[in-house]
Amino acid sequence: MFRRRGEPVPFTFVAEADRFRSNVAPPPPPRHDRRQLAGNALLGLTIVSALVGALLLGLPALDPEQQPSGSNQSNSAEGR
Repeated sequence: MFRRRGEPVPFTFVAEADRFRSNVAPPPPPRHDRRQLAGNALLGLTIVSALVGALLLGLPALDPEQQPSGSNQSNSAEGR
C-alpha cells in the first residue's frame, strides 16, 4: 500500500531463504496393499484390451482395397 521512497531494500533475506533447509521430512507415500495393486492391474488390462479390440474391429474399415457393397451395385448398373 504505502511505499517508502529513497530507502534501499536489503535483499539478504532472499539469500538466507535459499540456504534454509527444513529438518522436518514429509511423510512417506501410502503403500498400496495387494487388493489395490490387483485392482489397478485389472483396470489397466481392461483399458488396454478395449483399445486393442477397437483397433481390431476398426482395421477392416481402414482397408483401402475393400469396397462397400453399395458401390458394386451402382457400378454394375452404370455398365449396362
